[in-house]
Amino acid sequence: MRRTALLATASALVVGMLAWPSARHADAAPAAFVHPGVTVSQAQLEFTRTKVNAGAQPWKSAFDQMMASKYADLNRTPKPRATVECGSYSNPNYGCTDEREDAIAAYTDALAWYITRDDRYAKKAIELMDAWSAVIKDHTNSNAPLQTGWAGSSWPKAAEIIKYTYTGSWPNSGRFATMLRDVYLPEIINGSNSNGNWELTMMEAAVGISVFLEDKASYDKAMATFRTRTAAYVYLSSDGDLPKTVPSQHLDTKQKIVNYWQGQSTFVTGLTQETCRDFTHTGYGISSISHVAETSRIQGQDLYGTDVGERLRQALGFQSKYQVGAAAPSWLCGGSLKLGLGPVTEVGYNALHNRLGIAMTNTQTLTERQRPAGSNNLFVAWETLTHGDNPN
Repeated sequence: MRRTALLATASALVVGMLAWPSARHADAAPAAFVHPGVTVSQAQLEFTRTKVNAGAQPWKSAFDQMMASKYADLNRTPKPRATVECGSYSNPNYGCTDEREDAIAAYTDALAWYITRDDRYAKKAIELMDAWSAVIKDHTNSNAPLQTGWAGSSWPKAAEIIKYTYTGSWPNSGRFATMLRDVYLPEIINGSNSNGNWELTMMEAAVGISVFLEDKASYDKAMATFRTRTAAYVYLSSDGDLPKTVPSQHLDTKQKIVNYWQGQSTFVTGLTQETCRDFTHTGYGISSISHVAETSRIQGQDLYGTDVGERLRQALGFQSKYQVGAAAPSWLCGGSLKLGLGPVTEVGYNALHNRLGIAMTNTQTLTERQRPAGSNNLFVAWETLTHGDNPN
């Protein structure tokens, strides 16, 4: 038995070594991580700061919107708790809203610090991060993976800006890193086998946390899950008659797939797994796809030129068409759509239209109509400010 076990182990190692190089393709972790490097880069921040200080639009109005929000309030009192308990649709809500909004506030303050160089904002961001890292131990109940993904998407964006641009001290940055490593990452890195926007947001958080922690193994694992999930979330005609699926979900018949796609049986390019649920949840998924693609680009591996970018482009265009007023045909969600895409188009639009020069008429119309894009109060915030017409 012992010799058999050793042979099996050796065989597994050989298979693993043979598979390893092919797994480290265009979305693998960089040799050295770039900082700040979660969704927004130093060059993007500097462009934004220059535009705001010059009073240029739309950045100045976006900045004013951010500074007038509750998230930029220097009198904000953090509300950490040891256990954040979130049930379905945050019921019960024991610390769920507080955690998400404190994380967004920390990111808001970090942006405010960078643009104004007023160190009160850096200190407020640090106060919020320190308050939570000193207390939180766990997320519980049915929405724990999603809640962890939402808050965990904002925390590293704040931390990256403060750690790598603030000239003052942050003595507890190590404790904050430990919080991300021990409380957040284990809850999200293995996925939850849940609905599309859950997994995409969880992988956004896992990628961002991995960058801050400089954890290459977790980065690679999150990226691999992200690629699988993006392909299963946005349909392209090149996928075949039916959308791609996640093997672990056992969607092995057309009827199971149709049910999973909210009863939609006609599949067209740009349709998402949640289009017929509502555009709000669809927007969550689209936003996370764009955020991960942007982080990956900053880290030196551009996903916009891959199927990820094509799925993002088509999803944005398809949803934007109806969000700006096109009538839904009878074959689409029974001819009735629940709109409300949210402030989620700036990052993808900027990358695909402004940087790559791809025409995106409907997405452009919606993006410009919604400016300045604010926050969805979950994990999206201030993207006209950071990514609106930003060439970097």
